[in-house]
Amino acid sequence: MGHSVGRVAGYAGITVRTLHHYDAIGLLSPSGRSAAGHRRYSDADLDRLQQILFYRELGFPLEEVAVLLDDPRADPREHLRRQHRLLTARIGELQRMAAAVEHAMEAKRMGINLTPEEKFEVFGHKDPEAYAEETARRWAGTTTHEATLARVAGYTKDDWRRMKEEVDAWGAAYAALMESGAAPGSAAALDLAEAHRAHITKWFFDCHPKLHQDLAEMYVTDAHYRAFYDAMHEGLAEHLRSAIRANARRLADRG
Repeated sequence: MGHSVGRVAGYAGITVRTLHHYDAIGLLSPSGRSAAGHRRYSDADLDRLQQILFYRELGFPLEEVAVLLDDPRADPREHLRRQHRLLTARIGELQRMAAAVEHAMEAKRMGINLTPEEKFEVFGHKDPEAYAEETARRWAGTTTHEATLARVAGYTKDDWRRMKEEVDAWGAAYAALMESGAAPGSAAALDLAEAHRAHITKWFFDCHPKLHQDLAEMYVTDAHYRAFYDAMHEGLAEHLRSAIRANARRLADRG
């Protein structure tokens, strides 16, 4: 006897009206009728409906769905292969969307409450939010991380601009240091490492020497941070790591 229109609608989670529309446009016509003239859908009809709903879920218009399903060159395996390709692409798209949302959520937690225009004005292409993921992965939930988030939440555009100006000046000084051939253990390198630690303490959190060394490791191992420092001068990330280690030993010797 087949399946009634109401039962099929229930199976598929759609309305009876939708099934009537599919029938009217020739997209899905029931294979049979009851003695009273009511629509009856076969198992093959349900298979076709499943295909229709799949393509509709991916945003295909009904006209394109009809072409895909009625393509004489496509067998059931070809439909499965096509669906696999489409699903793989959709999964990739959703993963990118999820990553973008997570990025935005972390940015809000960081307190960088600037408009896109303001962020570009202050940071250019060096968006500080790009470094939030690795920082959160390492320190999320710690007192230091939570205190930092609360601290930067009150920063204005002018605060971020002053901070960036300090970073740019420090970066230029460190690049000049490297151009001069100074070793990471030189007094000048140690002084710049200490200035780097003082900058972090000023703007973010109390950066004691041990934590500074932990950060230095991240500057080398995390792609975002390494690219940031190496953009100032090739090899700067590793040079800075060595200088930070040497500076920590200097501070320990001083007691």
